[in-house]
Amino acid sequence: MIPKNVYEKSLRSFLEPILPYLDDPSVSEVMINGPEHIYVERKGQLSQVDARFPSQEALLSALRNIAQFVGRPLDHYHPILEGRLPDGSRIEALLPPISPDGPSVAIRRFSKDTLTIDKLLSFGSLTPDSAQALSAIVGAKQNIIVSGGTGSGKTSMLNCLSSFIPEGDRVVVIEDARELQLQQSHVVQLEGRPADSRGKGQITIRDLFKATLRMRPDRIVVGEIRGGEALELIQAMTSGHGGCMSTVHASYPKDSMSRLETMALMSGIDLPLSALRSQISSAIDIIVQVGRVRDGSRRVTHITEVVGCDEHNNYKLQDLFVIEHGEEGKKPAFVPTGVLPVCLEAIRIHGHDLPPAVYAAAKRRQR
Repeated sequence: MIPKNVYEKSLRSFLEPILPYLDDPSVSEVMINGPEHIYVERKGQLSQVDARFPSQEALLSALRNIAQFVGRPLDHYHPILEGRLPDGSRIEALLPPISPDGPSVAIRRFSKDTLTIDKLLSFGSLTPDSAQALSAIVGAKQNIIVSGGTGSGKTSMLNCLSSFIPEGDRVVVIEDARELQLQQSHVVQLEGRPADSRGKGQITIRDLFKATLRMRPDRIVVGEIRGGEALELIQAMTSGHGGCMSTVHASYPKDSMSRLETMALMSGIDLPLSALRSQISSAIDIIVQVGRVRDGSRRVTHITEVVGCDEHNNYKLQDLFVIEHGEEGKKPAFVPTGVLPVCLEAIRIHGHDLPPAVYAAAKRRQR
């Protein structure tokens, strides 16, 4: 196996045209559309840069180098590469024939400095009141889904929420490709593995999840739910494994419930829809919705509680915090709605409480 420092030096030589952007902390993503068209994202805004790879073969050589190190096949029969660069950045590469105009690459960069709640507060992504509420919710072992679109900051938010997990808890993390940087000392990190060039050796998220349940986890964190593993997570949440966390791709809290439903149905296990909805609404306690606002910044837009299903078997949700967009030029405000959560008793039992602003909003709501 190639030593990491040797691989890193080799890879930097292959990626020389884009090194200035990989080393620039203000760049959050580098996108390569063939050797001559390269774009970067800064503060939510895309711009094309002058960097070029000498040829398509030079770009392919860099991708083969990455594939060799991460132990994943990359050829005509396996034209999709998912992996991590030495600095932890996530890379997704598509090759011809599925990308007819040449290799298409997206490199999602992650800050070398661990993102903390204090930093989110300084960025304006959260308010002190909402941070205190989330701390109480995590401390009370509520099951949380972080929902958002691509590039909205779901992984970063999950990292920050993990800082509220008590230090004594044993946390098992399951991911396709390692991205999470949990801030506890007792963390077991598990990573899936794709099949090799002969189609053997695959370890799926579902495989890891089944193994995890026998490893005495206090909390289970799944980096992202993409498919049938949703059902395993839902069943774990409803069978005594409190404090689970994960992320899903969805634009609004209500959409995240539909996404979980769809992915659970991909498990291959035949369940009546009414039974599945009942399980999902019982499993998920809180949805933290993240997204981009008008200025391109990433913010928490909703903290929403799932309170079950109604008589028509539709999901019942109630917003605890929402973002309010003021006049043009003014920053949006993230405020409590005045709704007291159903989980308030559990929060108090675990020795936590909500901020005074939540109770003040509740009083105003009752007038």
